[in-house]
Order: sequence, then C-alpha cells, then structure tokens
Amino acid sequence: MPRSYMLLACALLALLGLGSSCGPIVPRGEWGALVSKCADPLQLPARLVVISHTAGSTCASPALCEQQVRNVQSYHMRTKDWCDVSYNFLIGEDGLVYEGRGWRTKGAHSGPAWNSLAIGITFMGNYMERAPPPRSIRALRSLLDCAVDRGYLTSNYQLKGHRDVQQTQSPGDQLYNILQSLPHYHK
Repeated sequence: MPRSYMLLACALLALLGLGSSCGPIVPRGEWGALVSKCADPLQLPARLVVISHTAGSTCASPALCEQQVRNVQSYHMRTKDWCDVSYNFLIGEDGLVYEGRGWRTKGAHSGPAWNSLAIGITFMGNYMERAPPPRSIRALRSLLDCAVDRGYLTSNYQLKGHRDVQQTQSPGDQLYNILQSLPHYHK
C-alpha cells in the first residue's frame, strides 16, 4: 500500500475511533532492510524505553530517511558484524517511524544490562545543538502509546535517555531536554 494511502487510512480509522494510537510504521520491507540474523527475543511487555540519537546525518523526507536507515543498518551489520540494525525503531525528521528489529527482538542499543529489558528507539541525526522537529516528537509519542495499547510496553513504563544508562552524550543535549519533559521520563 503506498505511504499516502496508509497515512490516510490511519487518520480515517482514528477519526472513526476504530484504530489504535499507532501511527504509520514503515516496515522493513518498505525501506529495503537486509535480512536479520537476530534471534534473541525481547522480554515483553517491556518496562523500559531507551532513547538515543544516531549522531549522524539527518533526513527530512521518506526517500532520504529510508536511505539513512539502510546506511545505519549496513554499518551495524557489515562494519560492526552485528545481526541487524541495533535499534527496535528509528525516527526520522520526516515524522515517520522506521521498523528496526521491531517489537519482539532484543536490540543492541544500550549494553547487556539494558538491551533485554528495553525497547530501543533512536532519532536519526545529531541533536546536541538543535532539537528534532515537533513531528518527530509526535511520532515518538504515538509509538509509545501504540506500544502500551498493543501490550508491548507496560502502562507504567520508564523512559530514559541513552546517557542515563551508559557513558555517552546520546541522545544529544537538545533531545535530552525534551525527553525530560515527557510524562514517563525517569532518570
């Protein structure tokens, strides 16, 4: 289904009160993902979410974001020799969510102590000096609501910045400031 029809269908379902809070998630097949070699399941429902940034290039259109997700996956699989892109989901400045490992597969985003407990969501770009656009934050909120609605995330989940669980500057100062204002944030 073309993305424009998918967006229209989601909006129509939401207006009618028939859809969940899930906004459109671009599936792996649509962005051209390599075949995953990952097999470790994520403990569901997760009670933690860790937010990071890629600290690399940003993208503001679906075509550029799809290329950026492929770049991140290629780096993780071909250079780092990981089983897949390390994140469960990636968010672009186009306001769309891109499926990484998805809901059910353990990520490799925050170290061994956190990966099996948390859904890892990254924002594509570097958010040290500037904040992601509001549509990207709306996409995050929609994804989190979706996770709770579908039972992938507990209703009393804790949201953490990457720097809260590892020695890093991720998710960048500007994005971290935004995260601290969200309802489920917990240091």
